[in-house]
Amino acid sequence: MAQYDIIHFEALGAEAGHLEEETKKALAKGLLPGDLTYLIVPEDLQTCLKARPDLVLPDIITTKTHSVLPEDYLKGKKKSVVTRSAGYDHFEHLAAVINLASLREYCVNAVAQTAVKFLYAEAGMLNEYTNNTLTFERNRATSFVELGKHLIATVFGCGKIGKRTYELLEGNGLTVQAVDVRREELSTLYGDGVKFVTKEEAIATSDILVNTMNLTKNPQSRFYNAGYFSEDYLSAARKKLFFINVTRGEIAPEAGLLKLYDAGKLLGIGLDVFSREAVFSEGLKENTAFDDPDNIAAREILNRAINRSANFYVQPHQGFNSDLAAIAKAEEAVKHLCAWYGNGKEKFDEQLPYYEG
Repeated sequence: MAQYDIIHFEALGAEAGHLEEETKKALAKGLLPGDLTYLIVPEDLQTCLKARPDLVLPDIITTKTHSVLPEDYLKGKKKSVVTRSAGYDHFEHLAAVINLASLREYCVNAVAQTAVKFLYAEAGMLNEYTNNTLTFERNRATSFVELGKHLIATVFGCGKIGKRTYELLEGNGLTVQAVDVRREELSTLYGDGVKFVTKEEAIATSDILVNTMNLTKNPQSRFYNAGYFSEDYLSAARKKLFFINVTRGEIAPEAGLLKLYDAGKLLGIGLDVFSREAVFSEGLKENTAFDDPDNIAAREILNRAINRSANFYVQPHQGFNSDLAAIAKAEEAVKHLCAWYGNGKEKFDEQLPYYEG
């Protein structure tokens, strides 16, 4: 019967190599046991177990967002899981029964740059201008939007990724503000470096909305934000908006986004995340019909982005995929493992709940 001290699931491409490299570095420094046995596989947990039913899950594993923990695994001794993602909503409901850590540093700059990439595409009307190149049309193009102080951009969720996004938007000449339920705590941390406004003030003043919040699905939490960018909320905007979402699709339901774009209230949409993303991804691969209004709308947004018939820009979540982020991702994951061993295999140095409330 196969036994490993640590198993890394969903380790694809270069990430698998970086996990191997960082593990060897930690072993050489004595930060992990010298007799450590570990396994790195590309499959998600449930697929791997189906193919290898003799595999015994160790007390600590790492995964990404598509793995599902077996119910039997959650029984007995408290297990420890590192989700190799900045988001943790897929395991958040288990935070009381497992030690749960996520990667909070690795993709900060990469995701922030992804948000700015979408903004330049939307404001520059990239699809229309690219289409115009086919006929070298110069005279009937829509005026693109110059970025500058006259535009107000609001970053929703001003943690590590949001703060970096804020800085990059400022660096591009925009007037920037932020919305965060941790406003008081973060104001102490950031000082005058971030201007915080209320959710209501943001929708009344903004030209650009950028979502960098982690998804919190628990309605009892003060951080609950499923459906945050509802059709009603976005309809209250006084200006036509550019909208960007780079963290989780469920925060900004696509049916509302599409309806508001078609009504002329949104000028552009940039997404690298989608609602029910595992279902959406599988449906696209199998070309099956969706029964969820947001997935139906997401497919329409995707189709218009691909055929360049609308000011839509989409991609599968790639914000973590820069050359530097791929290395940092493995570094931070292994750092959590070293902390776990350093704490007598009982907990991580930093784990959920990160914030109280």
